[in-house]
Amino acid sequence: MARRKNLIYIFADQWRYHAYGAAGEDDISTPAFDAFAQDSIFCTSALSTYPLCSPHRASLLTGKDPLSLGFYTNCKNGIADRVMLYPQEITISDVLHGEGYQTAYIGKWHLDSAEVNFYSNPSSGASVWDAFTPPGERRHHFDYWYSYGAMNDHLHPHYWGDDEKMINIEGWSAEHETDVFISYMEEAVKKDGPILCFLSWNPPHPPYDLIDEERLSLYSDKGDFRPNVPEAWRSDPSYLKARQDYFAAVAGLDQQFARIVSYLKETGLYDDSVIVLSADHGDCMGSHGLYGKNVWYEESIRIPLVIHDPDLAPGRCSSMVMSEDQMPTLLELLGVQIPETVTGVSQAEALKGGADKRPYAYLMSAPGLPEQQAPYREHGLDPRAYGWRSIRTGKEKYVVDNGTVPGFERRRLLYDLVDDPYELSPKVLSPSDPISKNYDDMIRASMRKPADFFLLED
Repeated sequence: MARRKNLIYIFADQWRYHAYGAAGEDDISTPAFDAFAQDSIFCTSALSTYPLCSPHRASLLTGKDPLSLGFYTNCKNGIADRVMLYPQEITISDVLHGEGYQTAYIGKWHLDSAEVNFYSNPSSGASVWDAFTPPGERRHHFDYWYSYGAMNDHLHPHYWGDDEKMINIEGWSAEHETDVFISYMEEAVKKDGPILCFLSWNPPHPPYDLIDEERLSLYSDKGDFRPNVPEAWRSDPSYLKARQDYFAAVAGLDQQFARIVSYLKETGLYDDSVIVLSADHGDCMGSHGLYGKNVWYEESIRIPLVIHDPDLAPGRCSSMVMSEDQMPTLLELLGVQIPETVTGVSQAEALKGGADKRPYAYLMSAPGLPEQQAPYREHGLDPRAYGWRSIRTGKEKYVVDNGTVPGFERRRLLYDLVDDPYELSPKVLSPSDPISKNYDDMIRASMRKPADFFLLED
């Protein structure tokens, strides 16, 4: 019986689609990423359903939309709910472990509740949002574990294996994790059974300035600003430094990816594996006068998604692929049955140039920070009813914004993604507008009760 294809999934945190050389958007050199895109399916409309770390990751692994999993915010301390990926959920690692795969997770996890929610002084040394996930059901059948919950010290990272002893490292986290990935693969190929390995890099997630001179030397800012970056920002030293650091980190990831591809090709694994390169969400990085994610702009929601499958001809796919679509898509490419719990759709046929099963995307966000949630709770309101919801098609984007403070006046915005790709001139619609009524009905149809309490009625 032929050996089943391996699945190697590599993703970065807060890496926007536009900061990928092959996308032709930001002025950045990513030769290894670009070469991989030419040899793979380059998805030009992959979207983060809820552009925030934990919600996307939970959706990616389970094939379910974030709110149905209880992920209306990140896994963290200081909020009323202990948000986490519960053991009862069925993940891609659970499925493939059952199919005889060796399973590994390396890098940022951010799917376990912060340990300080349970212990004032965790013996693992975890602090703030961080968590040691012990062996057992919360690891969802990832047998090899070299990971952490959530920490952002890129130059002094730490990890846990199978006990609570923290492993402290000196060096750039993405480089170290790439070393660990290669070492794991060298041992895994000696054993029976195909391999599932997730590698989760934290850069270019902030703090942007936690980057070393070697990485900084890889990027020279030419001042090629996106049209939606405010003029005042373009001469602001603090912004220019953050921008340089961000793109240098992406260039550094490209350097690490080159190492991975070289290793996979030398060992023959490249042609025996489905290899995915992606991110959990983007970063506005100055667009619309914003940093970060959690907003509906393309720089926030649009992510790289490049899939190499030895059985698929290289090309480009313009079909939308949401967070929850990735798990069923990958299982179909591997020839593995998709669990009935999945609410996303497989876009495997679209990758092959066939039927597109996603006519539109339903995107979302809710007040996620403790200081945003507190005013709602103080007034007896549920913060999940606020934030924003969006319907995105290939041509336009409709947004209902309920704000992140009580009393915010609800607004409805329509963006023309063809004639206004930088989203500078949205139409402001009334709730009685036929366009609003149509899209509001689509939002209602997409809401997952009782997980989504979003308010639409004026």
